[in-house]
Amino acid sequence: MSAAPIRRVGLIGLGKMGLPMARHMRKKGYEVVAHDLNPEVCKQAADLGVVIVENPREVATASDFVIVVVGFDSEVERVVMGEKGIGAAARAGLIVGISSTIAPRTMQKLGKQLAGTGIVLLDMPLTRGEPAAEAGQMLTMVGGDATAFAACRPVLECYCSSIFHVGDLGAGQVGKMVNNLILWACISANHEGFKLAEKLDVDPEKLRPALLDSSAGNWALKTRPETMPMPWAEKDMRIVLSEADRLRLSVPLCGVITEVVKSVKFERGWPTPEVSGA
Repeated sequence: MSAAPIRRVGLIGLGKMGLPMARHMRKKGYEVVAHDLNPEVCKQAADLGVVIVENPREVATASDFVIVVVGFDSEVERVVMGEKGIGAAARAGLIVGISSTIAPRTMQKLGKQLAGTGIVLLDMPLTRGEPAAEAGQMLTMVGGDATAFAACRPVLECYCSSIFHVGDLGAGQVGKMVNNLILWACISANHEGFKLAEKLDVDPEKLRPALLDSSAGNWALKTRPETMPMPWAEKDMRIVLSEADRLRLSVPLCGVITEVVKSVKFERGWPTPEVSGA
């Protein structure tokens, strides 16, 4: 792999995460080439100086490092291995980072499919949500080749304030999966705790500062993600349950969390995304 610094970054997916990422990278002087199926976000990116191309293959051809940040496993597989996907532009030393949240086994599958193509594959899922994306303060956990990680780190620093290399390929997705399980557990506990407080005539907003300063304090209690539609909650829990089933591991808390989150979204009229994301 070339030791030359990365200057050309490809981005596939210009949604809630991708568009702010493009903005931060452009501010740091990187050339950014991108693809998205939504003409409106493509126009917004073009106004930032991002070059918009027709398909993932063209993104890869024009980039030293390609970041994939689409919604679902099936979309990631299509973007990477489809007829006009990244794999069609494979060459030695091209680094591809999967920032989508997908199952660890999907990550391993992609690694096997790209073996021998010259592409260096990393997984680098993102946490902390949309406000952090806008502020350039996301966290990423990266799995894969340490040399490739070092080459990509200056790019990651454009939009992440916390960056961790956590192991071999797939380790980043494992980290994100565990993070999500604990996050949704906290959201569920906060929700049920405040419902109990309300029934006992204690104002949750008066109680919140005390809890934040106590042993019950947690990130979700502080940042209040439950005030946003939480579109990926069910998907996050499906990944945990699927991996646990494959390992024959009992995770009863995950099933309970899934039902609590479903009830919260139902109460507030929030939609649930399609499983495939197609």
